Amino acid sequence: LGSSGASVVCDLLSVLYRIEDFGLTSPPAATDVKTDSGNITSTKKRKINGSEREDTSDTISSSPPKTLNSSSSSSSSSSPTPLHIQKKLRFEDSVDFIGLDVKMAEEAAAAAASCSNNKSKAMFLPGGVGHHANGLTKTAGSTTFSNSKPGAAKKLVIKNFREKPKLPENYTQETWQKLKEAVEAIQNSTSIKYNLEELYQAVENLCFHKISAKLYKQLRAVCEDHIKAQIDQFREYPFTVSVLFLKKIDKCWQDHCRQMIMIRSIFLFLDRTYVLQNSMLPSIWDMGLELFRFYIISDLKVQSKTIDGILLLIERERNGEAIDRSLLRSLLSMLSDLQIYQESFEQRFLEETNRLYAAEGQRLMQERESNHVPGPEHTVSLFPPLRKPLILAVEKQLLGEHLTATLQKGLTNLLDENRIQDLSLLYQLFSRVRGGVSVLLQHWIEYIKAFGSTIVINPEKDKTMVQELLDFKDKVDLIIDVCFMKNEKFVNAMKEAFETFINKRPNKPAELIAKHVDSKLRAGNKEATDEELEKMLDKIMIIFRFIYGKDVFEAFYKKDLAKRLLVGKSASVDAEKSMLSKLKHECGAAFTSKLEGMFKDMELSKDIMVQFKQYMQCQNIPGNIELTVNILTMGYWPTYVPMEVHLPPEMVRLQEIFKTFYLGKHSGRKLQWQSTLGHCVLKAEFKEGKKELQVSLFQTLVLLMFNEGEEFTLEEIKVATGIEDSELRRTLQSLACGKARVLTKIPKSKDVEDGDKFSCNDDFKHKLFRIKINQIQMKETVEEQASTTERVFQDRQYQIDAAIVRIMKMRKTLTHNLLMSEVYSQLKFPVKPADLKKRIESLIDRDYMERDKENSNQYNYVA
Repeated sequence: LGSSGASVVCDLLSVLYRIEDFGLTSPPAATDVKTDSGNITSTKKRKINGSEREDTSDTISSSPPKTLNSSSSSSSSSSPTPLHIQKKLRFEDSVDFIGLDVKMAEEAAAAAASCSNNKSKAMFLPGGVGHHANGLTKTAGSTTFSNSKPGAAKKLVIKNFREKPKLPENYTQETWQKLKEAVEAIQNSTSIKYNLEELYQAVENLCFHKISAKLYKQLRAVCEDHIKAQIDQFREYPFTVSVLFLKKIDKCWQDHCRQMIMIRSIFLFLDRTYVLQNSMLPSIWDMGLELFRFYIISDLKVQSKTIDGILLLIERERNGEAIDRSLLRSLLSMLSDLQIYQESFEQRFLEETNRLYAAEGQRLMQERESNHVPGPEHTVSLFPPLRKPLILAVEKQLLGEHLTATLQKGLTNLLDENRIQDLSLLYQLFSRVRGGVSVLLQHWIEYIKAFGSTIVINPEKDKTMVQELLDFKDKVDLIIDVCFMKNEKFVNAMKEAFETFINKRPNKPAELIAKHVDSKLRAGNKEATDEELEKMLDKIMIIFRFIYGKDVFEAFYKKDLAKRLLVGKSASVDAEKSMLSKLKHECGAAFTSKLEGMFKDMELSKDIMVQFKQYMQCQNIPGNIELTVNILTMGYWPTYVPMEVHLPPEMVRLQEIFKTFYLGKHSGRKLQWQSTLGHCVLKAEFKEGKKELQVSLFQTLVLLMFNEGEEFTLEEIKVATGIEDSELRRTLQSLACGKARVLTKIPKSKDVEDGDKFSCNDDFKHKLFRIKINQIQMKETVEEQASTTERVFQDRQYQIDAAIVRIMKMRKTLTHNLLMSEVYSQLKFPVKPADLKKRIESLIDRDYMERDKENSNQYNYVA
């Protein structure tokens, strides 16, 4: 590669490097080169250091150039002496260029050789020798390729300029004069005499020669003088606040912003180099804001008029008047840009807003009907920084100051009427106010307790109590899910409230829940399918969880379950076992162990009866009565009062046969016959025809008497059957006063009285062949209910005694208060302190424990 080709490449790179380093956004103007023998011009696109530049390549001629025209600034001719600027390049002494290879060098050499065979070759480049800009002349340094062997990687060596550049005389003063004239022209909105590119280049040159600090100060002084001159027009303005004043201040602000943008574009190089390197100096734009803030807006009169005017515009709009929103938005933006928005405007604006909506809130609370929830109705944010504090102020005045009053007026009505949409709005509004959810939660708890108490405490609602509780629970769950966003606090509060009001009436809710379950599981209940029944049982279990006296539920549930199993009134064994598994999961295996034992007894009884039938066949025992016996374990089943009745001889004989059979298989056991829940099927003949009557054992004994006679009195039936008086009256009432009147009573009345006479009703008619008259067995008598409740209290006493003895045996010595607290923690049912004291005294009398001789408030365990 010849020296001419190397020089071409080196000068080209030097120019491109200077353009890149100066930060110009567009390449310099192309240079027109005229030669004697002709011109050769080519355009190539080179990629250097990851950035693309499109350069006009060298024009090569066989003789030195005669004329050189440049599109640079016209000020080049005014410079008396060309000045060679030497810029120290930042390349290292030896740099490898990936994009610059041997091929490029060979192309440059071939282009030079094709132009002329002379040894002397000249090259002219934009920015090279003869390129003028602002009276400055730049020369390219010399470069050479080293190790330029064919096929080997070439290295480009770039050397520093040899000559030190010098500024022409008065260059700084003349250049600043041009820049000052341009700035003043911008401020006065007149035309600029100079080319903007020329002005930009002038700023760049001054910065390169360490005049940046002086240039920045001079620029600040010019801007400061201009802004100072603007303040008088506002001070002299009439004091009354008017829209004209606001428009005038807004125009001044808009003009200032436009001027500073234009000025910064000329002094961009200064802003990006000197100012950027000095962190203590504000940028040119920030300097303009600082001057405007200091000399105009910080003036007390100007600021007061401006803020008052803005507030006046806002007040007019709130009163329904039309205003210039663009003007208002522009002024608020000005305050924000000048960083005086919060200190000068926001506080006064929020105070006015608070006063406005405080009065509005009072008016709404007085005028609105009780079930209306007040809320912001016409709040509009004109400026983003306003939005959050404005909404907070409105919410505080319309909601925060009236939380309790709003809920007292409207919450009960909204909940009673189940107004889901309004409740959702209420929750959303209260969620936006500090402490709103807590207040709503408290009123929510109070409402549940109050409404639930009306259901539980009123004895007149006992028949519908459980269903009303289930409906109320569904309603509350729906409100929590839809309106309260499934807030965990509201869920827990609901559970606590239910637990509180449902136990205000001890024991009764537990009893009624057990009876409700019995009504759903009893045969003949066609209200629901199996799936619906399962869902209903799940809901009942939720209510069951809130009950303290679960032992009461167990007692009544066990009594009703025994009737369903023994009388054959259970609707579904699967449903029964499903309910049993739910109770076991909720209360543990100990709670359901006896109930599970009842099912086991029923299954074992079926197996025993199969064996008994085989036994009867083997013994060839005659008889037309089919006997079915259920063997019950006494510990599992409810306690029944034994009643000795006079059975017919056929039944007595069958009982003895079964007793012989059973004791023969299980020696050492004792059988006790329970006639209370026995039932029979009788075949009867009436004038209408034959019928089958499904009756209880007591009804059977009464009806069989009429095979021996036509009419009997109450006393005669009582002597003949041996049935207890109250039970006999119930039995006769079911036969003579119910729907199926198999007997006729004289005199006719609903109740059975002494001296009443009974006879067989031969004219009895019924559409069914088998008639069920034993529903009386499923009905609970007052005596049964009382005995069940009494049995529960008796069992509780045993549990209290066991808990006290267990605690004292472990602790040996304990004070009265500690003993009471530990007993309460172990018991699963509510106990009054007076009852606990009675049980402690009973244990002391029975020598399980004793009072300490020195301290009467302390107990000692007696081993």
